[in-house]
Amino acid sequence: MFKKILIANRGEIALRIIKACNELNITAAVIYSDADETALHVRLSDEAYNIGGPKADESYLNQEKIISLAKEINADAIHPGYGFLSENAQFIEKVEEAGIKFIGPSSESVKLMGDKTSARRLMAKNKVPIVPGTTKPITSIDDAKKSALEIGYPILLKAAGGGGGKGMRVVQSEAELEESFNLAKSESQKAFGRDDIYMEKFLVNPKHIEVQIIADHHGNYRHLFERECSLQRRHQKIIEEAPSPSINEEDREKITTIAINAAKACNYYNAGTIELLMDEDKSFYFLEMNTRVQVEHPVTEFISNIDIVKEQIKIAQDEKISFKQGDIKILGHAIECRIYAEDSLNNFAPSVGRITNHNVPHGIGIRIDTGINSNSEVSIYYDPILSKLITFGRNRGEAITRMTNALKNYLVTGVTTNIPFCKWIMEHDDFKNNKFNINFIGNEIDKYLQEKTEVKDITDDMLTSVIASAMLYNEKRNGRTYKNVVPEHNKWIVDHE
Repeated sequence: MFKKILIANRGEIALRIIKACNELNITAAVIYSDADETALHVRLSDEAYNIGGPKADESYLNQEKIISLAKEINADAIHPGYGFLSENAQFIEKVEEAGIKFIGPSSESVKLMGDKTSARRLMAKNKVPIVPGTTKPITSIDDAKKSALEIGYPILLKAAGGGGGKGMRVVQSEAELEESFNLAKSESQKAFGRDDIYMEKFLVNPKHIEVQIIADHHGNYRHLFERECSLQRRHQKIIEEAPSPSINEEDREKITTIAINAAKACNYYNAGTIELLMDEDKSFYFLEMNTRVQVEHPVTEFISNIDIVKEQIKIAQDEKISFKQGDIKILGHAIECRIYAEDSLNNFAPSVGRITNHNVPHGIGIRIDTGINSNSEVSIYYDPILSKLITFGRNRGEAITRMTNALKNYLVTGVTTNIPFCKWIMEHDDFKNNKFNINFIGNEIDKYLQEKTEVKDITDDMLTSVIASAMLYNEKRNGRTYKNVVPEHNKWIVDHE
């Protein structure tokens, strides 16, 4: 049994893992960079260790320092969270060689699924449907032209060495191919250290559906149903929900079978996600496998009542999966909004600074996974995600209503956030009526910008600034001290001592 786990991450996912460790009576040790010295995950951990400078490659990506620290503090295991080193097969190998447990899959599984072309070949070999396209990297523009003619335009160029939209280019015709080919290779090299790219048929209006799987070292495989992940911007998910409103029981049986077969094909164990595209004819195609815990795992935890992070830790301790497939049912509906420090009215530019207020909504069916509180510093060095707001209801309508109200009562000041944008999506008729696909935000963003430009709403930041000025004036006038200026159901509550 593990006594101490080193969490090789930061922010909200580090906090999430700390909570799981606390419930399992395991010491939670974290790493932090110079930029994160006062970060919330540092303050709430059992042990915290400075790992280096503010840049990720000086700290959170420094493999040798992390492994050396794990040995020094006698950590039994390393949990990578998501991002950073979570899908780095070389790092996993080094952890394994050091005699430390890696809370995740084997390095071999990550190698197989981390390279997108080898994963496509493996899936095709095991009769898992893949999007039509190449299964080997394209090495020249002549090869690209030949493959594109065979597949048929429009096509999608993608980086073989990673995901997240980096190195990805949609090409509508041969006239666009050479420039897109060179740009995709360049972006892939910068993002992943290799310029290998491959080609897929571009599905025009698909849905992005994924299946959460869990497997142990004893050959047991389970699924925790599916998630709807079609609401994306630049191939990055913003809002996820479970289950998918587009999936019926027959579809669910089909895609969960595909997911389990895909996991078995690479001898997978621990938590992982099989990502699929569903076209307008409801045909499903393997997209990729994420060999780690997902950002959006809380929606699955809500509908299944399974703690995925605790399950990860137990499996790494060589325990069997704690539940049988027949034990779990879909208990309701859950939605997650990723709360980013970014300006949706300025091309989603990142926003940095110090959090001056962080007042979170409360109520039945509301969960917040956060890595910040008041006075936290939002740095330029890392991903701008601040927290994840999740709501649960007996059905989709109730989950949407709770999310809309929760967003109205979620106040973050000091930086600009995408909270108003998430609220706008919740109130959009096409979202409510499940009339959306992965192109929804790209198609609707101009309407959002036009609405917000024409109707210059008074923002929470503006109101807070005005009220703060008024309070300062009153303090000087009558000596009364005020605190906790928070919005609540469209009213402003001002507590005073």
